[in-house]
Amino acid sequence: MYDIMIVEDDGKIAAMLQAHIRKYGFNGVIVDEFDAVLDRFRELEPHMVLLDINLPSFDGYYWCRQIRAVSSCPIIVISARSGKMDQLMALENGADDYMTKPFHYEIVMAKIRNQLRRAYGDLAAKERIVSHAGLLLYPERMELHLNGRSVAMSKKETVLIETLLERSPRVVSRETILDKLWDDAFVDDNTLSVNITRIRKRLAELGIEQALETVRGSGYRLNPVWTEEAPR
Repeated sequence: MYDIMIVEDDGKIAAMLQAHIRKYGFNGVIVDEFDAVLDRFRELEPHMVLLDINLPSFDGYYWCRQIRAVSSCPIIVISARSGKMDQLMALENGADDYMTKPFHYEIVMAKIRNQLRRAYGDLAAKERIVSHAGLLLYPERMELHLNGRSVAMSKKETVLIETLLERSPRVVSRETILDKLWDDAFVDDNTLSVNITRIRKRLAELGIEQALETVRGSGYRLNPVWTEEAPR
């Protein structure tokens, strides 16, 4: 059964959406902790999010960015705002579709089914997995797995660890990493160092210590030390 997270501050609309979602055999979960939407998302791990824009604390654009940084699950924005700029902002912040209020619930359900089919059903692309020495990266999910444990990553962290994994145990030059993450944009050394530090932190969460080596004057190398050191 697909779990659909509903983030809507109008209780009546949220309840109606939940009723229709359940009517079609899905599990609709209403989230009304509007200052902790990402926490609830991580807890529920839903297959889809229905997201309003006008929310207390932070607006839907903010939460859309936060969710998209850790997950590629479909997000449908439902809002009373009907302007082109609002729709453009939603899509640029990571939404997959946009619906304006008032709406027909049957159309909402059709869009939900379409997004689920594209993400998980017969229209979904075969999931790509990058693996090395038992360490598994799921780029579309933005997740790194080892021995039954997993950690969520941001988009840039995913691109960086994929680049390192594909070349491990060879050295990856700074220029290669910069090109992968920022194209031709100027990035200072501190920005790259921050991202490398984040990767070390993600690896540590999986029990992998001292795997990412700085090769002075060359770049970085990911050594598969987890084959011996990581907990089983």
